Amino acid sequence: MKLKDLIEQSIALAEGYAMVLRHLFRKPVTGQYPEYKRVLPERARHRIILTRDPDGDERCVACYLCSAVCPASCISMESQERREDRRRYASWFRINFARCIYCGLCEEACPTLAIQLTPDFEFCTDDILKLVYEKEDLLVDHGGKNTEYNYYRYAGVSEKGKKGSHVNEKEPVNIRTNMP
Repeated sequence: MKLKDLIEQSIALAEGYAMVLRHLFRKPVTGQYPEYKRVLPERARHRIILTRDPDGDERCVACYLCSAVCPASCISMESQERREDRRRYASWFRINFARCIYCGLCEEACPTLAIQLTPDFEFCTDDILKLVYEKEDLLVDHGGKNTEYNYYRYAGVSEKGKKGSHVNEKEPVNIRTNMP
């Protein structure tokens, strides 16, 4: 080892010790949590909610994409189909917040914008079973961040309207006019 390398390493080691000594005798700064709440970033992801579309129907169509993409496997559900309009919905929906890592992958995977993460983070408890939330606990009466989005208007499903009546959808083409 060269003398120059030995001197550089000694200086780096001395600078590290100096930094430790500088902070060792400082008075700690402690924020008292309930009285002082830190301002969270605008895109903070915490509590999960299930939203509704503008018509008041549930947005979740039980496609299982959120549970498939969840790395902690904390989301489970069961799908059913309504008889009157043959639309799918989640008969039960369950999230175990004790396992959730709040990564937001479920929100990104949801095609109907049903799952959204809110900045609410104050829901801890001593009992781990109280952290298992059912559909009734998660469902809210608003559209969340996307209030005007309605999946069935964009999906092209025509149970409630005629073909060509959806947003950005063109009138249906009569294929017989294309024949020679």
